[in-house]
Formats: sequence, structure tokens, C-alpha cells
Amino acid sequence: MRKTIAIADFVVGGDTFAVIAGPCAVESEAQLFAAAEAVAQAGAALLRGGAFKPRTSPKSFQGLGKEGLELLLRASQRTGLPVVTEVMDPRDVQLVAEHAAVLQVGARNMQNFPLLREVGRQRLPVLLKRGPAATVEELLYAAQYITNEGNGNVILCERGIRSFDPSTRYVLDLAIVPVLRERTDLPILVDPSHGTGRASLVRPMVLAAAAAGADGVITEVHADPQRALCDGAQALLPMEFGQMMNDLRRLLPMLGRRLVRPGASGHATSTTGTISDEFTAP
Repeated sequence: MRKTIAIADFVVGGDTFAVIAGPCAVESEAQLFAAAEAVAQAGAALLRGGAFKPRTSPKSFQGLGKEGLELLLRASQRTGLPVVTEVMDPRDVQLVAEHAAVLQVGARNMQNFPLLREVGRQRLPVLLKRGPAATVEELLYAAQYITNEGNGNVILCERGIRSFDPSTRYVLDLAIVPVLRERTDLPILVDPSHGTGRASLVRPMVLAAAAAGADGVITEVHADPQRALCDGAQALLPMEFGQMMNDLRRLLPMLGRRLVRPGASGHATSTTGTISDEFTAP
């Protein structure tokens, strides 16, 4: 039996399919609320948005920090959507936990072991993204750092690996979904926004992720992507997101799945989650 993880009043995993959506970064109240209201109306389960943003260039927008967390909390209260947001520093874990329902460990921090241990000491679910050069084994070991601290509520996320081909931002490795399903009972999400870097590719990759057996997706939505302070090229417009959700509603019943959203019924298991003995730390 595959593990399900309770978030607010619904579960992720099992026969459900969770869609997380929102802007890459929290830029302003107006920008965040426009995206949050759009994804809530279209049927998203959770709201994403970065208050702290790890960027390759130190000159790039780094997020609003605590102000961004407060805006996310207000958007959550306004829409009823629980918040998923990234924590970058072990010293910020408690602060972020006070504003979010799920703690995200980003791809750049997948092997930030002090951070993994600290989120493992929390009771909130953790969304762990695969690093751009990480193997399956390394991802599972990273998850084990969290579970070893007592927090078994880990959700794995494929978000693309590096390649020589510039046609897409990364290579979205959908084969990892059935591979992971053979080796762990933890829920598995896919991030087609970062995985492709192109808004036009997000919808087909969302549908492919569902067909591959993913338990959900995390996508970026922005009301004005051309003016986004980061990653605008991979963000869906609200109308495009709504069309994608309609496509999912047609596809998921054929896969024995159903969309989950706040207020949906469901019961979470209390199990810790397992990882194959093959990857038990020595």
C-alpha cells in the first residue's frame, strides 16, 4: 500500500492527483493574489510561491523574504489553499513553518544535509526536489536524511536533470516516476515548469506525468509572465492553467485517479514511509 500524506484536510498519494500551482516568486501582493485566486478557481490543491529564491546570479531577484511569507499566508487565508514554499537555510525553518503547510527543499539544496536534518525535525510535510545532477540513489538518500530525524512525510519531486541539449531548460526524466514507485512508497510529484523551461511544454508534460504514475505536479502560473521577475518563460497564464486542469479532469478517471483539492475527503495513513533496503545508509 502506497503512503498518503495529510495536508490540511486532504491527502496526497493513493488514488489522488494533487496540482500545486502559483508564481515562481512572490513579487508583490497584487501579483501573488491574482495568481492565487486564478489557480484556486481552476481547482488547484495547493499554492506555491517563493519567498526565498536561490538564484544562479547574485544580481537576480532573491525574493521578498519574510514579507513574502506573510503575503503567502494572507493569500492562503483568502483562497483556502495551503502553501508550499521553499526554505533555504536551517535557521529559517521555524519561520517558514509558521507560514506554510509544506516545506520545500529545492533542487540546489537536495544535499544540504544540515537543512535536511532540520526539516526532518519538523512535523510538516517536506517536498524534496531532485537535484539537476542527482541520481535516483542520491535522491533517496537525501529523503532518508529527513526520515531518519522522525519526519516520514516526504514527497519526492522530479524537476529535470542537466543535458547537453539546449532545446529545453533541463531533461524532464519521467522514467524516474515508475523507477521510484518500485523503490519507495513515498508520493512522487513532477515539476514540468522547471523541467522544460517553456510554458508551451508544461501541459503535455503534466498529462504525461499523470500517465507515468505521478501523484501530482507543481506548475508555475503568472498573470503577466512577460513582466515576471524570474522564470516568466515557463509560467502558464491563468487561462492556460484552466485549460490544463480541464484536460486532467478528462484524463485522470481513465487512470483511476481523481483531482484533490481543499475540502476533499480522505484519510491519511500514519506510516513513516519506506525506502528500499538497497538504499539504506551504511
